[in-house]
Amino acid sequence: MKITTWQAIIFDFDGVVVESGEIKTQAFVNLYRDYGETIMTAVAQYHSSNGGMSRYQKFRYFQETLLEKPPLTPDEEQQLDRRFSELVVEAVIASDAVPGAAELIRKEAKRIPLFVASGTPEAELNTIVGRRGLASYFTAVRGSPTPKQKLIADILSAHALLPERVLMIGDALIDYQSAQVNNVSFLGRVRPGDKNPFPSHVNILPDLHPLIR
Repeated sequence: MKITTWQAIIFDFDGVVVESGEIKTQAFVNLYRDYGETIMTAVAQYHSSNGGMSRYQKFRYFQETLLEKPPLTPDEEQQLDRRFSELVVEAVIASDAVPGAAELIRKEAKRIPLFVASGTPEAELNTIVGRRGLASYFTAVRGSPTPKQKLIADILSAHALLPERVLMIGDALIDYQSAQVNNVSFLGRVRPGDKNPFPSHVNILPDLHPLIR
């Protein structure tokens, strides 16, 4: 896959730019620790199987399906969100980069517009991107609560991009599905040792080093 053929690149963030997957898994587990091992295990499994999904959707699923409780009130949801942010923000800022990601971003930003479309809340995401010294390389950094499918559509529309000339790099099935709906090309990142979540025809890489030319 020649990187020079693309008019723009949209990156997912967790698992594509930074190695933060385990940080967020542990944060979800910690939030539900009081409910015991069975719930903690189910929380970890659901989070891992639904990469790229907004944390708010996960909170609602855990509340109503796993815990079989009434829907969260806005205040309860905000409290969970604050606690989750406290657990993850500094750790994600300090986490390792996905091999090749920083080099690819610095190189390609000189040539084409780059974007982030993530399930992380947008304000929090911009803080993390800025603190990691990456803000100047991205034309826009977009996050939840807007669904990923619409984030991609908004990026295409706002920047007059041709979908067939845009590449999305993601590590979750929702990234692939959102790219497909928007007719955007897709490349999957699957960390060595992790299960491949993508259909067999999807091109995958263990990291981003092969894209650096």
